[in-house]
Amino acid sequence: MSLTLSACSVLSTPSSGRKASLSHEVAAAWRNSEFVDVGKARPSERPARPDQPVLLPPGEMPRRRGAAGHIALLHAVAHIELNAIDLAWDMIARFASPNLPRAFYDDWVRVADEEAKHFGLLEARLEALGAAYGDLPAHDGLWKAAQNTAHDVLARLAIAPLVLEARGLDVTPAMIIRLEKAGDAESAAVLRIILRDEVGHVAVGQKWFAHIARERELPPADTFRALVRQYYKGRLKPPFNTESRKRAGFDATWYEPLVEPA
Repeated sequence: MSLTLSACSVLSTPSSGRKASLSHEVAAAWRNSEFVDVGKARPSERPARPDQPVLLPPGEMPRRRGAAGHIALLHAVAHIELNAIDLAWDMIARFASPNLPRAFYDDWVRVADEEAKHFGLLEARLEALGAAYGDLPAHDGLWKAAQNTAHDVLARLAIAPLVLEARGLDVTPAMIIRLEKAGDAESAAVLRIILRDEVGHVAVGQKWFAHIARERELPPADTFRALVRQYYKGRLKPPFNTESRKRAGFDATWYEPLVEPA
């Protein structure tokens, strides 16, 4: 098996639990040099998913408060992490190229492995609270963004890690506070792990965006802004978690010109 074929096997696995466990298996095999090569594969347009949750447009997602809102928050983050597993493996399978060094695959395998860890932690918290992933509807916005950037690795890097995952750095601290106020220290601890790891994921996105842009003789920051204007609906909204973004190597001069006017 090649790395890209194994990535496609994760993408084609519908069970969310099995998708996470298979991600760990493939990541361990890659780290242990058990693959013949990176290879070349053609992933499908959409990854396989379980029958539940029902997917709705973002604007049709129901609002929940109290205990139901608590569960809905964790469920929504779990859904994001499941999408993130597929996004990492799709990055490998779709954009594999002999022009990319081994470090590119090392980084995205690690990201996929950590996203699977995040999903498992959230799934366990939902279970502890008497719920399960799939109990509530979820939105399909993340994968629509992936489909819109399936033709170009730079466009994918601009939107997935550097807009969508970077947004996670901005909003997660408030979610941690909300969970702590609700008395759920265990779930807050899980989100702290996710926030720590996501700083590294944004760093991986920024690193490879800049590398590939320079390989194409393009100015990285200007190219990032041009791609966001082309492929991201709307403008970026502050406030930003500038400290976490800076730790990821993501300088404010890249994204502040994209801020939505007051």
